[in-house]
Amino acid sequence: MSFDPSLLHNNGHTAFANGTGVGIRETGVVEKLLTSYGFIQCSERQARLFFHCSQYNGNLQDLKIGDDVEFEVSLDKRTGKPIAVKLVKIKPEVLPEERISGQVVSAIPTHLDGKSAPGQVPTGSVCYERNGEVFYLTYTPDDVERNMHLDTGDRVSFYMETNKHTGAVSARNIVLVKKKQMRCQGVVCATKEAFGFIERGDVVKEIFFHYSEFKGDLEALQAGDDVEFSIKERNGKEVATDVRLLPQGTVIFEDISIEHFEGTVAKVIPKVPSKNQNDPLPGRIGARINFSEKELPFGEKDTKSKVTLLDGDHVRFNISVDRRDKLERATNIEILPDTFQFTKESREMGVIAAMRDGFGFIKCVDRDARMFFHFSEVLEESPLHISDEVEFTVVPVSRLERSLAKDMLSAQRNHAVRIKKLPKGTVSFHVQSEQRFIGQVDREATPASAAANKNVSPSKAKEKDAEEGVIAYEDCGVKLTVPYYIKDLEGAALPQLGDKVEFSISEVKRTGLQSAVSIKILNRTGNSKRLLGFVATLKDNFGFIETANHDQEIFFHYSEMCGDVDNLELGDTVEYTLSKGKGNKVSAEKVTKVAPVNGIGEDVGTTVLLGKVTRPLRSVDPSQTEYQGLIEVTEEGASKGQSYPFGIVSMASKADCLQKGELVKFQLCTVVHTSQKMACHIVPQRRALVESVKDQFGFITYEVGESKKLFFHVKEVQDGLELQTGDEVEFSVILNQRTGKCSACNVRRVSEGPKPVATPRPERLVNRLKSITLDDASAPRLVIVRQPRGPDNSKGFSIERKARQPGVID
Repeated sequence: MSFDPSLLHNNGHTAFANGTGVGIRETGVVEKLLTSYGFIQCSERQARLFFHCSQYNGNLQDLKIGDDVEFEVSLDKRTGKPIAVKLVKIKPEVLPEERISGQVVSAIPTHLDGKSAPGQVPTGSVCYERNGEVFYLTYTPDDVERNMHLDTGDRVSFYMETNKHTGAVSARNIVLVKKKQMRCQGVVCATKEAFGFIERGDVVKEIFFHYSEFKGDLEALQAGDDVEFSIKERNGKEVATDVRLLPQGTVIFEDISIEHFEGTVAKVIPKVPSKNQNDPLPGRIGARINFSEKELPFGEKDTKSKVTLLDGDHVRFNISVDRRDKLERATNIEILPDTFQFTKESREMGVIAAMRDGFGFIKCVDRDARMFFHFSEVLEESPLHISDEVEFTVVPVSRLERSLAKDMLSAQRNHAVRIKKLPKGTVSFHVQSEQRFIGQVDREATPASAAANKNVSPSKAKEKDAEEGVIAYEDCGVKLTVPYYIKDLEGAALPQLGDKVEFSISEVKRTGLQSAVSIKILNRTGNSKRLLGFVATLKDNFGFIETANHDQEIFFHYSEMCGDVDNLELGDTVEYTLSKGKGNKVSAEKVTKVAPVNGIGEDVGTTVLLGKVTRPLRSVDPSQTEYQGLIEVTEEGASKGQSYPFGIVSMASKADCLQKGELVKFQLCTVVHTSQKMACHIVPQRRALVESVKDQFGFITYEVGESKKLFFHVKEVQDGLELQTGDEVEFSVILNQRTGKCSACNVRRVSEGPKPVATPRPERLVNRLKSITLDDASAPRLVIVRQPRGPDNSKGFSIERKARQPGVID
């Protein structure tokens, strides 16, 4: 194509296609540029104009595609088409650029493979704030420096650029300032009145949060809950916001090894931390791991139990690795059984003397005072019991520890720790001689109850009140004496003054004191007949013994009991001697509990008979003169109407209290000494209805004496059932020998009573409820004065509440 510049003139042209006059200049952008010509895209209108390079005023080498130019429009004389003439390159206005801080609000969309969506130029948007207003700008991948991938929420800085063709403003030279803070996870480690703290799962650090930032039921939030949250900066400090609960077990701080390791405690955790101690893991364990020596830290929560650790302890443990800072520590630490060979500590022995809620006392072999201990110091998982034999270590308690103790018992100077249970028979407080000695009673011993006040029950008398006796003997030609006590006798007979006895000598390990034990009477200067009987009644400080013939009862005072009266129960077999006191009344003295014997006689019949109590024992009805009770046979047969006596040993349950008129099942036996027939193996047949049940007790409709209802405790109900009013039950009646009151025991439900039927609401109330709406201003309103609390001091109700439908009863 050829072009003649001389043809380019304005003579004869008065107007142009755009309606502008001569000399009007326009602006545009060089769209295409060839060797001698090019094309311009007009900025003010939709037009594309041809221009010849000769019309450019300047160095043609400086003109490039995209440059802004100013020109006039003329007509080509040959073709009559408008063309651009007198081109001048517009120098870009250099304005001072300012980087603007903003945030990505919409990231550039991409496919899963990371490529842009096909068919369009992918764009994103950023926003920034000026004078309280928010402005939005678009950007393309070319506007992001270093091809950095931006996500929604990222903090960025950029320049603004205006498109001269469209006037649209966009962002360019975008630089990432800060990546969007991802949601963090952690565990609530502390809760206060209006705020709490979260242990973060990404770094070893705690972060504060206010309860207003928790999105959920605040009443259910507690320490140990897993949560997720965002982090914001307020007043120069990081705080957690938008806190939400996660399922338990979501947040894991550490990985614990499956393999167990063994090591030695190199440093224990001090019981009272020093003021300068900031190390949360002050303990140290030395171990050989992977052919190298390591020293691993541990804290208070890393031991399996609260048993005191000592330097040199041989322990087994797992290794925990913190995911946040890769710190290794020992955890699940437990003492190995052979540790006492490594520590070489001084171990003592004793017997559990007393136990209370969480602590107890040990009677020591080598110490006078009882040693205090906590249950947490027991090495075995099985619980301890009174009289268990144990081995332990005694550690002194520092003055500071005593001052910090919560109670006076914990503040004692020495504690027993690292308690190990021993087999029965291991612990011995005495050393007993194998040699037997022969001697003579020089002074009789007095039982503890006899030495005490005659009106005081021996259960209240102390062992130290017992008066010791003295035995004189010879050893290698030397005349010696040794004390003895009633409890060390063999057999039921009591040694009297001048009796010849055989004995061994026992020496207390702690004090070296000697006494005679295993005392056996060889002969005695006098003789008194010992009788056999059975305990029939026990009162406050006296009781009665049923004779061997079961037809009488003999009075005895507790002061005449040789041994502990607290161990005496109804039906126990005893030996005694008869004596006459004031008023020529017969009583038992020197009462001794002996091994049980068959007290119900011989030839026990196999037939089970039905009968009715026509006369109770005198312990039940003290007004009657006869001791024995009577049972009349009621079932049809040859023996119907016959009556048979019974005593305390005739009862299947010695504590059962038979009342007059009660139906029973029984068998017959023959008394050895009298050949008399008497009832035995008596089992009462009682059934009645539950009258009422309170919190921990109730009453049965059953007549006992003058009372028409019988008391029972819920602990006496078998199988742990919860009785209701109207239930039919079977039970036994026991008589409190000291108070004279009866109660039911061994209560067993036979059948359930009728279920209570809920009374429907009156129709007038139902209609009233149906007429009330939530928007009714005259409807009754409830004002919560105080929130409810449960028995464990928990707040509110755990059951989800549902909207009530008016007039509908749940």
